[in-house]
Amino acid sequence: MTSIKGFFRGRTSIQPIWVFVIALFIFFSFMSEYFLSFGNITNILVQTSTIGLIALGMTFVMINGNIDLSVGAILGLAASLAVGLQEVSMTLAILAALGSGILLGALNGFVVWKTGVNAFIVTLGAMLGVRGLIFLYTGEQSFFAMNFAFADFGTSTIGPVPVLAIIFLVCALIMHLVLTRTGHGRNTFAVGGNPEASIDAGIRLGRHMMINFIIVGFFAALAGVLLASQMGAATPNLGRDYELWVITAVVLGGTKLTGGYGSIVGTLGGVLAIGILRNGMNLMQVPAFYVLVILGAILISVLIIDKKLNAPSTKEVRI
Repeated sequence: MTSIKGFFRGRTSIQPIWVFVIALFIFFSFMSEYFLSFGNITNILVQTSTIGLIALGMTFVMINGNIDLSVGAILGLAASLAVGLQEVSMTLAILAALGSGILLGALNGFVVWKTGVNAFIVTLGAMLGVRGLIFLYTGEQSFFAMNFAFADFGTSTIGPVPVLAIIFLVCALIMHLVLTRTGHGRNTFAVGGNPEASIDAGIRLGRHMMINFIIVGFFAALAGVLLASQMGAATPNLGRDYELWVITAVVLGGTKLTGGYGSIVGTLGGVLAIGILRNGMNLMQVPAFYVLVILGAILISVLIIDKKLNAPSTKEVRI
């Protein structure tokens, strides 16, 4: 029993990304007098909430040993449905938006499960297909929210704290508990770490895989609804490249691309690192494309370091 607990504890420990987050926090607090203001801190949480919500679900999928490239397109579709169907019914619009994410997540998981095709290929196809559906549905036009309550929700606060930030942090706490305190969470690590042993242990891989794809699909749709509420509009290109930001945040947080290792705490650190870096450099009036260069370099460095630290003791043969 002790060894099993140790096995899971090692996979859910706080990641070194938090050292980087603290370093960024200290650096930008000296570089800009506005960085430490309460308004700016809450602004960072709001800015990162969309990517952060999707990253919560992506963590489960990637620990499972899979990946989902369709999350940005699902976000865009959910946003378009949430705004476009408001004339019919606000309740119907929200349910249709969230339902689209659940349905597409289930479809991705089902295809990966039944065909055995790599999730990268399946979700790449889904990303292209769903993006095409968005353009068909919207007629290549932007939708604007006619329901003022919907538009106001995205900018509302509880006390001094934005609602979007609260939703993100509450969801992060819930998913952390699911990953660390439930059988589904333990099975997520087991399936990602050793699928064959998981089958021998009686874990139903296909059903389990579908659940995790549904989770990330739901969070992508939720992020789309909240982003549309914040903007008061939805565009056909909304969510483009979000899958790259999400995967970057999850990997920076310590989740392995090969599966079997990761944590929500680490993912939260990766999300905040990206948010602080973008916000701080914006306050310093640094052109936005420098952020992409820096994040790319950091991501490659993290993967190289991880490869070196986890290299097998035996010498590899390089041809």
